Amino acid sequence: MASDSGQMPYRPNVGAMLFNQVGQVLVARRADARQPLHLAQAWQMPQGGIDAEESPRDAVLRELAEEIGTAHAEIIDEYPEWLTYDLPPELIGRALGGRYRGQRQRWFALRFLGADEEIRLDAHLPAEFDAWRWASLAELPALAVPFKREIYTTLSQAFARHATRRDGH
Repeated sequence: MASDSGQMPYRPNVGAMLFNQVGQVLVARRADARQPLHLAQAWQMPQGGIDAEESPRDAVLRELAEEIGTAHAEIIDEYPEWLTYDLPPELIGRALGGRYRGQRQRWFALRFLGADEEIRLDAHLPAEFDAWRWASLAELPALAVPFKREIYTTLSQAFARHATRRDGH
């Protein structure tokens, strides 16, 4: 199946780099126990598919609400291009419903306007994540699965200006 992956489409997707008031980014650990161990232990930023007739801006706020239980955030930046990644051969035909070779993503930087207590990973079941935390921008690429690291590096550089304190200190 992997040999046919070049003919498979990319799944349209959005991603959220959600900054807290001290410039850290929300990352969450996937709850999917069926993943190989090295993938199940990886952390990622919230992301998800774009529904038919939905704008990427609307999709990213919906995904935040579904995945972390709150859309109490404002969009502060948008990466100007679509970014793509290919799944590794062992996930072709298994991940993303088995229909896609990877994802074509539109990424947004958002400022979290709520309190940590608002973040609920069980707001939409089944839960996609089993844990979350705030991470520094410098940590992001190393926390991600290998096939997403280049995107995380690109975004960390592009959105670095947003990793500043906003709490008046």
